[in-house]
Amino acid sequence: MAITEKDLTKEQALHIYKSLLLPRRIEERMLKLLRQNKISKWFSGIGQEAVSVGVTLSAKEDDYILPMHRNLGVFTTRQVPLYTLFSQLFGKANGFTKGRDRSFHFGSLDHKIVGMISHLAAMMPVADGLALAKKLKGEDAVAFSFCGDGATSEGDFHEALNLAAVWKLPVVFIIENNGYGLSTPTSEQFACEHLSDRAKGYGMHGFNIDGNNIFEVMETIDKARRLALNGEPVLIEAKTFRMRGHEEASGTHYVPDVLFENWADRDPILRLEKYMESQGIASKDDFTRITKEIDKSFKEDMEKALVADDPVFNQATELDAVYADEPEYHPENKDGVTAEHRFVDAIQISLRQAFEEDERLLIMGQDVAEYGGVFKITEGFLEQFGKERVRNTPIIESGALGAAMGLALEGFKPIVEMQFADFISCGFNQIVNNIAKSHYRWAPPLNITIRAPHGGGVGAGPFHSQSVEGWFMQIPGLKVVVPGTVEDAQNLLYSSLFDPNPVLFFEHKKLYRSLKAKISDKATYEPLGKAKIRRDGTDASIITYGMGIHWAETMAETYNKNDISIEILDLRTLLPLDKEAIKQTVKKTGKVLLLQEPSLTLGPLSEISAIISEECFEWLDAPVLRCASLDMPIPHDKGLEHGFMADSQLESMMAKLLDY
Repeated sequence: MAITEKDLTKEQALHIYKSLLLPRRIEERMLKLLRQNKISKWFSGIGQEAVSVGVTLSAKEDDYILPMHRNLGVFTTRQVPLYTLFSQLFGKANGFTKGRDRSFHFGSLDHKIVGMISHLAAMMPVADGLALAKKLKGEDAVAFSFCGDGATSEGDFHEALNLAAVWKLPVVFIIENNGYGLSTPTSEQFACEHLSDRAKGYGMHGFNIDGNNIFEVMETIDKARRLALNGEPVLIEAKTFRMRGHEEASGTHYVPDVLFENWADRDPILRLEKYMESQGIASKDDFTRITKEIDKSFKEDMEKALVADDPVFNQATELDAVYADEPEYHPENKDGVTAEHRFVDAIQISLRQAFEEDERLLIMGQDVAEYGGVFKITEGFLEQFGKERVRNTPIIESGALGAAMGLALEGFKPIVEMQFADFISCGFNQIVNNIAKSHYRWAPPLNITIRAPHGGGVGAGPFHSQSVEGWFMQIPGLKVVVPGTVEDAQNLLYSSLFDPNPVLFFEHKKLYRSLKAKISDKATYEPLGKAKIRRDGTDASIITYGMGIHWAETMAETYNKNDISIEILDLRTLLPLDKEAIKQTVKKTGKVLLLQEPSLTLGPLSEISAIISEECFEWLDAPVLRCASLDMPIPHDKGLEHGFMADSQLESMMAKLLDY
């Protein structure tokens, strides 16, 4: 609705007024319910409605909006069904998240709304991904992403703005500067005069507006939208005020009374009423009548939602909701030509085949385009598939991962390359709190693959040699894959690219160019989560994965000369675990050595040890032993590194097990 105060018709004015009044009246009712102990929590946006409503009225139907706690007006103006909305806000079974999350922590793709998580600024990179998706599809649509003044100090805020500017994305970021980050005033949050001035540093347009003037908000959003569609992203700082506490329990004692007095006169609804009266559009009697109509419009839905069914826990239902089912369709396995390939070649072959088969696949990361990645896995991809699908990012992790989520919501299959697995810590929040949990909470499946070169043995030191796969084993919603053979590097990556769930795919750097095998030049799809016996044995089992299977093979071959038969079980996937395969090898041999490259304490195989102790105890002929790297940072010097690594202890641990 690209209108200004000057050319406003009576019909338009009334529509804007009703759009502002609806969230205000709902909120006032919510505050009463809170005092009556009928709801547990409320984050009030009273006084800030002009920003939410103004943005939504000016946005087009296909534009995405990524709101925050105080943006009820986005949902009501987008005409989200009120009964379902109230059920969500009350934590009922019929809400968007079915009671799995609260308040505005949800989205509705039917209404082009992608909701928040509690971690501030986390959704801003997601807006980049949504905007990129629209740009790649050639659609004239924009992503509008909200944040508060407090969130502008977060890293995701800066990564999102920088990425949007570098990629010239159709995205508009709106800062609702209401003066306080919980209780911390803006004077203690930033030193610049205006937050919108930060736009200059990113090469973006920046606007500073009166967020309580609905007309100024709408005019600015209309202008910003046109700029964004032209590849010129925009940062808007809307000055407003929070008339209630951060949430009701926190109160407002830390806010000077004079601020409430000053901002009460600038209330967006009061200002619009004065304007409409001065123009003869409506009278006080009209406002009273409209208020009664608005109250009536949501009363029935609210009362129905208040008495709606609460969620009932069903273990199977909840567990089934964590992962998306594998699709009925997956790429047809094809015959190929067998030849010798290295581990690194297998990964490249798999990627190239998938890219040729599915145009929805794209890869992004540091130096992946012209340079081909630091390990040259995407070498030649830019020339074959083009810059839209092979995308260099700035030196960011969190921003790229968040963008991947936005792309996945729009049906793309993004791949994010971590230059080294060690750097994945910089994107931890996006992976474990945003990407992993969204499908369980409300979102469609997120087909995201995160490739991460990991592992030691190359003298790369404590920041380029870590094996961090165990960090993610306790995060439901993720799949964690660690191939140890050339064939698995090819086929498990291919399978990961077409699995509808987010997959972390760890590639061992030492194996890249040292491991060779004869494989087909056509990757084969297989469901993830199945272990494989690499060597049959009867006297003891080594359960391992990744580099561990090569250490185990060397050890098993040594014992084989002495007629001692060692079985090797390659887990291949750490999440989900193949428990049945673990049980079978324990039952078969009765003695188990757990071999891992990560450090001992809370390493991946500690979980395997617990499973065996709980479910296989009666089959054991010896204690379960673990062979792991030492509990210390991995050192750089080759001699020190060898002393750290698990394989330096393998011989003694194997002898201890067999001698028991």
